[in-house]
Amino acid sequence: MKNFTIYLVILILLFVSKVLGQETFESKAKNIANKIEKITKEEKATLKEEVEAVNVQLSEGKITQEQADKRKKELAEARAVIIEEKVTLAQNELNDLVQQKVDGKIKEQDSTRKNRMVIYWDKNNWNNKKSKDSIHGERRTTSQFVFAMGLNNTMVDGKLQDSNYSFIGSHFYEWGFTYNSRLMKNDNLLHAKYGLSLMYNNIRPTDNRSFVVNGNQTNLEVNAINLDESRFRNVYIVLPVHLEFDFTKPKVSNGKTYFRTHESFRFGIGGYAGINVKSKQILKYDQDDLDYKTTIKGDYNVNNFIYGLSSYVGYKALSLYVKYDLNPLFQDNLTEEKNISLGLRLDLN
Repeated sequence: MKNFTIYLVILILLFVSKVLGQETFESKAKNIANKIEKITKEEKATLKEEVEAVNVQLSEGKITQEQADKRKKELAEARAVIIEEKVTLAQNELNDLVQQKVDGKIKEQDSTRKNRMVIYWDKNNWNNKKSKDSIHGERRTTSQFVFAMGLNNTMVDGKLQDSNYSFIGSHFYEWGFTYNSRLMKNDNLLHAKYGLSLMYNNIRPTDNRSFVVNGNQTNLEVNAINLDESRFRNVYIVLPVHLEFDFTKPKVSNGKTYFRTHESFRFGIGGYAGINVKSKQILKYDQDDLDYKTTIKGDYNVNNFIYGLSSYVGYKALSLYVKYDLNPLFQDNLTEEKNISLGLRLDLN
């Protein structure tokens, strides 16, 4: 599932970059994809050789069938850890690439510039000079870096589960980049806002409880050890899409109208869809005067996909942001808990 997730992320990035004509960004993303493919192929080939060696020992009677099965399982788990570590490094490269794109460090050819060259007649000759007008409009499509954070919890049948999870201690974080396209040529009100985000949803169970998997059910159970902290984290890569209403007034100079964004009141309505890339539980406790921190990774029966509704309202770069998952957190739990988040969002041009 993790390899499929990584490939899907790369394909999403390639699709976005292709649509927007960002050839430099696309080539770097392809290099990362090739690196990930090479990692998985090499490690799987090594695992195959190791398993064949175990089969030889079994056929020669040096080990029993039970010992062979145990050894194969250990080898598979070890290779999975190695693959995850190497792929994580590639993921970090991917995150750096996205950040470079957001920061404008990856150059791209663009024939549309804010400071355009104008040719005018000065009675005697032609001159190429920059426009002296100090008011400049934005391109019809602009990009923003997005960061959001706030409170996170779940809901069941419309009721907040703040008795199961700490209201103040449960948080969400989201960062990524968006593109903002003005939908009408001569009107600044309506914009399509779309992009790619990394989303962290954290919930902290109350009453010394943690999650325990029992078949297809994932339940909260009281821990035998007194916990200093119990935290359950899910990480998603999502594609958010919003219809944004921007009330920034256009500026008029020398008979020309110039459009800007994120300079007045605005709000957006839309949603998001994505995939789960990691689920883990973090437990902290004291024992024999020693501090312990245990991180347990697994699928915890969490839904592999996520989709929901989101909206924001604010002024200039800062907005109040709410998002709500339409599908439950766990796949087959008898009680359907759906994630809900409320916080602040920054859209930086």
